[in-house]
Amino acid sequence: MKHVRILELLVVIFAVISLSYLYINLGERATSAKAIGSPTNLIVSTTTSLYDTGMLDVIRDVYLSKFNVRLDFIAAGTGQALEHARKGDADVVLVHAPSAENQFLSEGVVGVRKIIAYNFFAIVGPVDDPAKIKGMPAAEALKKIAETGSTWVSRGDNSGTNIKEKSLWEKAGIEQSLNPSGYPWYVESGTGMGLTLTITNELKGYTLADMGTYLKFKANGLIELEVLIENEKDLLNVYSVMAVNPEKNPNVKFDLAVRFIQWLVSDEGQKTIGDFGKDKYGVSLFRPAVELLRTNSDPAMAEMIRSYAFLRGSECPAEWRLGQEVLYQ
Repeated sequence: MKHVRILELLVVIFAVISLSYLYINLGERATSAKAIGSPTNLIVSTTTSLYDTGMLDVIRDVYLSKFNVRLDFIAAGTGQALEHARKGDADVVLVHAPSAENQFLSEGVVGVRKIIAYNFFAIVGPVDDPAKIKGMPAAEALKKIAETGSTWVSRGDNSGTNIKEKSLWEKAGIEQSLNPSGYPWYVESGTGMGLTLTITNELKGYTLADMGTYLKFKANGLIELEVLIENEKDLLNVYSVMAVNPEKNPNVKFDLAVRFIQWLVSDEGQKTIGDFGKDKYGVSLFRPAVELLRTNSDPAMAEMIRSYAFLRGSECPAEWRLGQEVLYQ
């Protein structure tokens, strides 16, 4: 009888301990859940050439799982993306037009600029290449297209790609270099990179494309256009990230924006960028720039980026760093 009572007592003690453990465990989970809570959001105004490739979807998923911050992307041309920053409609901008970036930095709209990646634009066109431009220098190719009256499709949206295109027309010496819309062969799509490629394909014309979007559309069988000119100095394409200046727009999430920039330039962020596209296309759609610029591992490429995308000898002159000097050490 005595043994039975001892057994009953042990059962009761075990039950109490089990319930206590369960209560503590559930309490810890509840506390953890409360600490995590709903994701905080960060609004990122970005160029369509980054968005259309799908790379930003990967970055969003990685960043959400790691930091519980949801990245909400607004895709537009670089000009419009920067205007979102001016209006305070975004916390961060991801763009690829150094001249436009310089303007908005000098106006104090944005700051903390970091170069994160690069690739090359390409001039793409029909397989039969009616203007016979394959392998020519980019500016000469545009001049040949104009001379032959071959169809050219421009984004016409003041995007980074459109700004690059205008610089090539200017170098080609075309009379209406900054806006050759008066020519019958010149078509403005007024759309993003993906739709511009689709329109160019339908019209059997030529266009300037970022390689990332081109490779995605080509691999998915959406276009038949071929790369005719690539990997040329004049076609360099450099991507930068900037935080919206809280002195101009006090409601922006500056601290979260800086943390996102810190992650993009970290080893993990750069690896995420560099790995994108390898599985599907066999190459990186965007090449990481941070380590290259820091170590000068490819002096020729690093100098090309500095020459094209640095502003007054720096990726971000000191007065535009908004107190984030650690990012430039």
